[in-house]
Amino acid sequence: MTQDFEVSPYLLGPVIDNLAEQGWVVDRSLFTAEEIRLLREECLVNWQQGKFHEAAVGRAAEQNRRSEIRSDSVLWLEPEQADSAASLYFSKLDAVRQAVNQAFYMGLEDLESHFAVYPQGAFYKKHLDRFRNDDARALTAVLYLNDDWPADAGGEMRLYLDEEGERHVDVRPEAGTLALFLSDRFWHEVLPAGRQRLSITGWFRRRMATAAGW
Repeated sequence: MTQDFEVSPYLLGPVIDNLAEQGWVVDRSLFTAEEIRLLREECLVNWQQGKFHEAAVGRAAEQNRRSEIRSDSVLWLEPEQADSAASLYFSKLDAVRQAVNQAFYMGLEDLESHFAVYPQGAFYKKHLDRFRNDDARALTAVLYLNDDWPADAGGEMRLYLDEEGERHVDVRPEAGTLALFLSDRFWHEVLPAGRQRLSITGWFRRRMATAAGW
């Protein structure tokens, strides 16, 4: 069951300001090292128990495994069935949802999330987090769980800042780093990882398209 938890408006202020200014933000203040350690352990226990499955692309009847596009494995999380560490994750992200709704009237209703494990050499080619004929996903949230990630280990998320792909920012998958960005605006990819790479990927969803004040 999801825990009740409040995040200080002082911590969320810079997140909201950066989202308003540029549509994306990288934050390293919302999760403590201990919280990330517990999430990492929860992820690895489930991985070792064989609960993950190879990730697919598309949705519903169009969903299929495309190893040339992505090579990670995932485990979907249910808020009401979450263990203690994942429950805290959902509580903190819900505080983000409420703050974003209050600031931008985006109408975000819920969060769908999964653990993601990228084995050594795994990747995810350039893509947009919006299904064809389905605009429910509005804001993407990626939280990294990797302890002591070496600078030369790769695995960065490359976030493209313009339609031409000429400008980008690379986000290292270091423990406690949370990346938020508008799902329909920013193409991105996961560069090949030189070691096992752990994260939680989530999407804040709205029921239907709404006009956001960006």
